Amino acid sequence: MFPNKKVQTLTGKRVQVEMKGDKHMLEGKLESADDNLNLHLVETFEIIDGVKSRSLGSVVLRGNNIILLCPVGE
Repeated sequence: MFPNKKVQTLTGKRVQVEMKGDKHMLEGKLESADDNLNLHLVETFEIIDGVKSRSLGSVVLRGNNIILLCPVGE
């Protein structure tokens, strides 16, 4: 299975995303993903040192800035 198809199966589920840069971590519900792995997250929180620090709401992430994407057990 191609990575973009696997990511699209996570639509509607909560995911954690590690971003390039200063170890940015986001957690939110995956609303949609395209073929370039650009993601739209809703109900998104920024995570700093393992703690949810602030609410960001709706966020669009560019695929080439994503290091890691993993589903969150509910």
